[in-house]
Amino acid sequence: MNKYKTLAFNTIIFAIGNFGSKILSLLLNHMYTGGMGGALFNTKEILELCANFLIPVVSFSITDAIIRYGLDENYDNHSVFSNAVTILLCGVGGFLLLSPLLLLYTDIKPYVYLLVGFVIISCFRQVSTQFARARGKVKLFAADGVFCTLMLFLFNVLFIKVLDMGVEGFMLATMCSDLCSGLGVWLIAKHGEYFSFKYLDKELLVVMVRFSIPLIPTALLWLITGFSDRLFIRYMLEDGPTAAGVYGAASKAPNLINMVSTIFFQAWNMSAIAENNSKERSAFYTEVYSAYQAVLSMAAACIIALVRPISWVLINSSNHPEFKTAYLYTPVLVIAVLLMCFNQFMSSIYTVSKHTRNSFWTSLVAAVLNIFLNAVLIPKYGVQGAIAATVVSYLVCYVVRVVDARRFISFDINHVRFASNLLVLFGMCGVVILRPEHTELLLAVGILTSFVMNSKALYRTAEKLLKR
Repeated sequence: MNKYKTLAFNTIIFAIGNFGSKILSLLLNHMYTGGMGGALFNTKEILELCANFLIPVVSFSITDAIIRYGLDENYDNHSVFSNAVTILLCGVGGFLLLSPLLLLYTDIKPYVYLLVGFVIISCFRQVSTQFARARGKVKLFAADGVFCTLMLFLFNVLFIKVLDMGVEGFMLATMCSDLCSGLGVWLIAKHGEYFSFKYLDKELLVVMVRFSIPLIPTALLWLITGFSDRLFIRYMLEDGPTAAGVYGAASKAPNLINMVSTIFFQAWNMSAIAENNSKERSAFYTEVYSAYQAVLSMAAACIIALVRPISWVLINSSNHPEFKTAYLYTPVLVIAVLLMCFNQFMSSIYTVSKHTRNSFWTSLVAAVLNIFLNAVLIPKYGVQGAIAATVVSYLVCYVVRVVDARRFISFDINHVRFASNLLVLFGMCGVVILRPEHTELLLAVGILTSFVMNSKALYRTAEKLLKR
């Protein structure tokens, strides 16, 4: 099986295991918005962001090292996993000692005890499932995605719909589903056979920590970039808490793009590491990125065109009418997520080439620029100003990474097609927001144009797949 077919096969396996579960996760947003008002939904979003902020700190971003070194045949998986679990245990111990500091953040003070459990269990699940992927157990990893989301759905029904526990119900549902997932994978994959302190390799441990440490601030900077939008909206606008909640609801539909990207990346990281020493590496990156950019751009065009019906499915405004206008913020957020996905591809180069420090400083550019633009644009343009700040910061980061990352792995990018795709997508955003005459026709033309511009890249990749 050639490298293109291997990548396609793994992507299909992950898609089968993740597509249904990702869609179900998005549909849960309908339950959340129906059971919580804008302000309470914003509290739920803040807790989720805090957890995502703490997870890479507590885990030392060791899951990235598990994938990088677990897939590398030059390293022993017993040592990789034992080192990772040891690092995680140290992180959890430090987190428990410092967790009382979370009480200083008044917005989450009533939920701190749940947040601590949420973070620890999530870290455990990530280590367990990512090690299964590193061992090549892609079918188990994919099946776990379905199982975890099914558990998440059932626990959400129990805690939110039946027991009406609101934010607490969301936290408990996530914790219970993650615990079932992490333990299930640990037992089925027999991870216990790979963990023992006798397998600790101090030299490898230092290598893994050096690899992971720059990824901690990198993850935090991306979260700050997203989190700062909501903080600025919350405290700079008159209806801040509600507006921030509506902004959070509007960001759910763009996650459809991220869903497609995440499924692909689960397979891509494995192929990129496997092909790291290949003579055809540059050509492989060129073809894969060209197809990746094409698929995501076409998906973005479809989501923007269908934003109103998609928002109707994902957002329940029957009890809280403030969510009815959320779709107006979604189109440009789709472009922001698209740019974030392109940045993610560039970050895979830093991971494969072990230049994770560059991932950090390029993320720093985006975070600093985003905070500055938020302060300038939100007072004047409100929520749309926050969205514009995000798009600009992600675009600048992309340009910087295109120049920097290709110093380590050189490959070709069609910049004209990239710019043309952005122009078409921005034009479609204007149509959705302004609703001119013949809106539906203009959106159909936008989709058709996107498909025509990107079809050649997909055809070329299809030829590679069909080639024996």
